[in-house]
Amino acid sequence: MNVIAKFVKDNRKKLGLTQEEFATRAGLGLRFVRDLEQGKKTLRLDKVNQALAMFGMEAIPGRIKHDE
Repeated sequence: MNVIAKFVKDNRKKLGLTQEEFATRAGLGLRFVRDLEQGKKTLRLDKVNQALAMFGMEAIPGRIKHDE
């Protein structure tokens, strides 16, 4: 699972929200939230940031971490 997927899933659960409740509050589709939390690699960045905004966060450029 990628870092963003884990972050969204963990924080959504901390708020006690189902994926459906989170999707509604964030203004996103349920399918998008499911794909995001499963770490799908081809998601629209604007929608990822819409989800992250629920936690006061946004995706920014950073160095790629390679598994060693």
